[in-house]
Parts: sequence; C-alpha cells; structure tokens
Amino acid sequence: MLVDPDDLTAADHLDGAREMAVANRPFLAYLLAEEAARRTADPATAAGIRAAFPDPNLTRTETD
Repeated sequence: MLVDPDDLTAADHLDGAREMAVANRPFLAYLLAEEAARRTADPATAAGIRAAFPDPNLTRTETD
C-alpha cells in the first residue's frame, strides 16, 4: 500500500529519523528530522528536534 507523503505527520517523520539514526544513516535522519521540525507548530519543539539531529555535514570530523 502506498502512502501519500502529505498524509504523514511530524511524529511519523520523527519516528523515521530515529530509525535512520539507529541504522547509522545520519543524513537521512537529519532530513526526516528537518521535515518533522517544519511540520511542528511550536518553535521550541522544532528547535529541540533540530538540535537532536544536527546536519552531519557540519559535525563530521576529517581523518587521514
């Protein structure tokens, strides 16, 4: 069964972000968390979501 992406809630996206974080897929977790934050009405809650799933491109460390 296909799901219309417009029918997904912030909670659905946040659940997906958590699943991707556990699966060691930080960029997908970040993208899903950004969508969850965008769909959240409360700015403080949205900020908390963004803080929990930072952009991995900004937080990674380079190694040789």
